[in-house]
Amino acid sequence: MASRDWRKLDESDVRVRPGRGSRPRSKRRPGHADAVSAMVVAVDRGRWTCAVDADPARPVVAMRARELGRTPVVVGDQVGLVGDVSGKPDTLARIVRVEDRTSVLRRTADDTDPYERIVVANAEQLLIVTALADPPPRTGFIDRCLVACYAGGLQPVLCLTKADLASPETLLENYADLAVPTLVTRHDEDSLPLSDTVRGRVSALVGHSGVGKSTLVNRLVPDAELATGEVSAVGKGRHTSVAAVALPLPEGGWVIDTPGVRSFGLAHITADDIVSAFGEFAEAAEECPPGCGHLGPPEDPDCMLDDVDDSRRLRSLRRLLASRAGLEL
Repeated sequence: MASRDWRKLDESDVRVRPGRGSRPRSKRRPGHADAVSAMVVAVDRGRWTCAVDADPARPVVAMRARELGRTPVVVGDQVGLVGDVSGKPDTLARIVRVEDRTSVLRRTADDTDPYERIVVANAEQLLIVTALADPPPRTGFIDRCLVACYAGGLQPVLCLTKADLASPETLLENYADLAVPTLVTRHDEDSLPLSDTVRGRVSALVGHSGVGKSTLVNRLVPDAELATGEVSAVGKGRHTSVAAVALPLPEGGWVIDTPGVRSFGLAHITADDIVSAFGEFAEAAEECPPGCGHLGPPEDPDCMLDDVDDSRRLRSLRRLLASRAGLEL
């Protein structure tokens, strides 16, 4: 340029490169119409194991596509896969789509934690596993699991273990008015009723450590080879399952084993979420004043649920509401 007269240059002599921000970015994304449908059966350190077409004989390891951002992908999710879906060693597919969920089991670390964790997606029923002794049953935990079921669209099933150590009658009386299906098991008897309950369905199991949850899973899926833990001397179980995993049942269906939990926070659930699951009370709740907790007097003196002629079931419902609010009735 120094040897040439700039006054003799025209536009053909100048090359202009566009700036990095001058090129408009397209908002169109691939539709992935050829994506293969699959069910997430395990999650481990940024890798998702998926069963193509929910077939346990066709496992594929996948990563989450960048366009999904921070969309949570959990066990039970129905997803779309692209890339190498052969399932051969050292291959990796991509999860490009998460289908709408039919049910969601959520919990928080405690009632003050605003961050909710999705434990399981698309399960049809939740088996709340509780030992009748060693460790003793905790009705507060059962109540909170019931609340999570009603709010998340799952059918609750109360599964009582170790019936050879204590009678289930007293505990069952607490939930008779809620009409919760119940299973009672013991280590020295066959679990045929349990097998009938889960056959052909997607079922999740939740419970404290040491209540026998992994033992039940090993009975249902003999090849699971899950470790069963011993209950410590202070009555608290040791954690045996460290991550949720979906296991195929021999006669069809899936059972999802979840890690043992010590607390079940419900910070993400409102009182209306619970009441809406009870058809006989939902219409009356619409007449309640804004912000009503539906606990009745003295907390909620203007609650309209008292006008419903079903006092025993209302008492059970309000026990669940009180558990969500951290109160006792």
